[in-house]
Amino acid sequence: MLNDPELYQSVKIEDKLLNQQYPLKPFTTALKNATTILDERFLAGRTANELIHSRAAVIDYLLIQAWNFFIKKNSHCCLVAVGGYGRNELHPHSDIDIMIIVSHVKNIPKDAVEKFITFLWDMHLNVGHSVRTPAECASQAKNDITIATNMQESRLLVGEQNLFDKQKKTCSPKKIWNSKDFFNAKWKEQKDRYTKYNDTAYNLEPNIKEGPGGLRDIQTIAWVTKRHFGSGNPKQLVNIGFLTSQELTTLINGQSFLWKVRYGLHLLAERREDRLLFDFQRELATQFGYQDDKNKLAVEHFMKDYYRTIMELSRLNEMLLQLFQEEILFKSQKSSVIKLNSRFNIQNGFIETANDHIFIDTPSALLEIFLLQAQHPELNGVRANTIRTIRENLYLIDTNFRDDLKNKMLFMDILRQRAGVTHELRRMNSYGILAAYIPAFNEIVGQMQHDLFHVYTVDQHTLFVIRNIRRYTVQEFSHEYPLCSGIIKNLAKQEILILAGLFHDISKGQGGDHSTLGAKVAFKFCQKHNLNNYDSELVEWLVFNHLLMSVTAQKKDIQDIEIIKEFAHLVGDQYRLDLIFLLTVSDIRATSPKVWNSWKYALLSSLYTATKHYLKDETKGERNQITSVTRIKQDLLAIPQISEAEKNNLVTLWSKLSNEYFIQCEYTEILNQSTLILQNNNKKAPIISITQATALSSTIVFIYAKNKTGLLSLITAVFEQLNISVVNARIYKTTDDFILASFIILEINGDAILEPARIKNISSSLNKHLNSVEFSKSIEISRNIPRQLKHFSFPPEVVFSEDRNKRHSIMEVIAFDQPGILSEICATMDACGVELISARIATYGERVNDIFYITKSDEQLLPDKQTLHCLKSSIIEVLSN
Repeated sequence: MLNDPELYQSVKIEDKLLNQQYPLKPFTTALKNATTILDERFLAGRTANELIHSRAAVIDYLLIQAWNFFIKKNSHCCLVAVGGYGRNELHPHSDIDIMIIVSHVKNIPKDAVEKFITFLWDMHLNVGHSVRTPAECASQAKNDITIATNMQESRLLVGEQNLFDKQKKTCSPKKIWNSKDFFNAKWKEQKDRYTKYNDTAYNLEPNIKEGPGGLRDIQTIAWVTKRHFGSGNPKQLVNIGFLTSQELTTLINGQSFLWKVRYGLHLLAERREDRLLFDFQRELATQFGYQDDKNKLAVEHFMKDYYRTIMELSRLNEMLLQLFQEEILFKSQKSSVIKLNSRFNIQNGFIETANDHIFIDTPSALLEIFLLQAQHPELNGVRANTIRTIRENLYLIDTNFRDDLKNKMLFMDILRQRAGVTHELRRMNSYGILAAYIPAFNEIVGQMQHDLFHVYTVDQHTLFVIRNIRRYTVQEFSHEYPLCSGIIKNLAKQEILILAGLFHDISKGQGGDHSTLGAKVAFKFCQKHNLNNYDSELVEWLVFNHLLMSVTAQKKDIQDIEIIKEFAHLVGDQYRLDLIFLLTVSDIRATSPKVWNSWKYALLSSLYTATKHYLKDETKGERNQITSVTRIKQDLLAIPQISEAEKNNLVTLWSKLSNEYFIQCEYTEILNQSTLILQNNNKKAPIISITQATALSSTIVFIYAKNKTGLLSLITAVFEQLNISVVNARIYKTTDDFILASFIILEINGDAILEPARIKNISSSLNKHLNSVEFSKSIEISRNIPRQLKHFSFPPEVVFSEDRNKRHSIMEVIAFDQPGILSEICATMDACGVELISARIATYGERVNDIFYITKSDEQLLPDKQTLHCLKSSIIEVLSN
């Protein structure tokens, strides 16, 4: 009933329906008036709790008026609200689900019903409808749990009461879906939903309704409560002892927060939208009063509150579903209680405290319970009442608790277990134990980074890193990363790696360099937990350098022996190399499914292998570096299959190439490319060769062509037009002004390019443009900018340095990712008289971080200050526009 005077006056239309045949305008005006009032109330600070019920009341009034206008009295039917609308909950763009119940299929006033539904659509209401008899309601609900759930929340709006009562009776638990079957179906439904959302709600753009800890979890509890106890009111759960008053408050406050977010989301999106998209996060944060500070953006504060809210709701959901399981599934069964030790029992497969004061009497049991679960994989989890007791006794984890030798030993024992480490650390995080035991960890719980590179909160990312580390130890997954699985088998102390994973991002969002700050926190923790100095310093080193291998592999030329030598000296020994390799792979894999790909794994593996060989025989590495070009040529010419005539041709060709070409390229690469060039009958036509680099899980495009201004810009533009990502480029120039260019390419999503048709298309596109008479004509890049990228903007940066041998300048470009960026940079190099020697291309979410090795055109000298200024200012201008 619409009891709000202001809203009623805004929608009152009874006196406007006289002499109307199709009163659309009065209804749409009334709806618009009410919507404006409700929106203004929300923006003025009124709660979503109030407004969603008010909106439902407005829709009730309008639907009843429309029903009475189109449906004659005594039509033997009624109008019923179902689903969320049946609960009196309507957000601005929620679906309005209704059901028309008729006494018999022959009694359906078909024309009137069609006019009624059409009228609602003409009002632009998001109406979902069905027309059923009570018998059809029962039969369809019996076969579909979703229909049964919707009907459970049915509410009579207008029409014959007896039809509505009959529907309620035929769909009651006594007729269909008894409590046990209903609970099992909803529990399975939730498990399937969690799987769909990757078992985590802590990602970049969470679904506030369907994701774990979201509104659907709260509704699931209400549905089961109503089915079993006859009332969906959460206060009922306090009366029966399923919830404490404090937990009820947490549940209600959590629901209110999510309702507020969803209401605001619908207003901003101007449509039904349950994903907390980047498009709206910043604006919602501002709307809700969050502000930037020196360490975090307003949006990061807002999202931290969001993630912590759903963590609390997830815990309550877990606890309540388990209590329902005991009440509904096990109540009639004899309870099975097994004594585990003097402090813990196992009941129906769940661990529980032997009595309610165990944690007060023995505080160390707060850690022991997780150790026992790791040691007993047959356990299903923690019993609901014990979860509650853990939460109530978190205050016991204070400085004295952390200083207690027994507790320190228990924590380290958990990390040293052969199985169950990841599961128990996740439980410890969910129940608040990790944040209490490691105060620094509390700061990263729910902490997001507002970018597209890190798609999980810092605490969830950390737990994913540990999961990845532990996964290498499981035989079932050894085929995924055989090198990692082989290495970890030989680690005597895997807890060193687990600790490094646990602390590597512990200081994110605290201001300053998180690697430096985190290393100090990690060392202090290790010393406090009685690790020897060597192990403590090793964990500290891993945390401090956890980005070292990633940066080296992705930004530097790891085919250069000097780079390998430098990295090897920083690492020091094989043991550290093993650890940092495993940590790096685990870290990048846990950042985002879109960030990790086989190319990055191949890069890291190549760096690992090259460094391993260098560490084994440092002098051999030195010899490789200074191996003469003459010796390389001699080795190649000594291959028996090469004829004397071919040798002469090769010598002539090689005399035109720089020494760097022979030092940096593999023997097979030199021979294959040379053969292609010599076999080319049309000396003016470009050579294009596309091959698979199996070891690098990528595709190599080799191009030999006459050097022209704009050539590299054109080639990279073709790649970008085809939605291809260039991750590596090497350019060599001959003395007769040809270039040999090798590009390592991937699909834009990071996958290898394998389809023959796709490869053929790349080859034909390159041929078409490289042989075009309008060679210099620019190519229009039509790649769309992803939706998420549109919400970021920052000025480009260009930084110069020299390589160690002073042969080249190194240019680093950090800029917002956008279509055509690589082609634009190459064109700018041409304009400033600079030649590209090689490039490493990397994209981190919304930003690119590209490294270019450059020289001055023709003169083969380092670019002077004037040239570098031209390059920097031009690139900044182009990329800013």
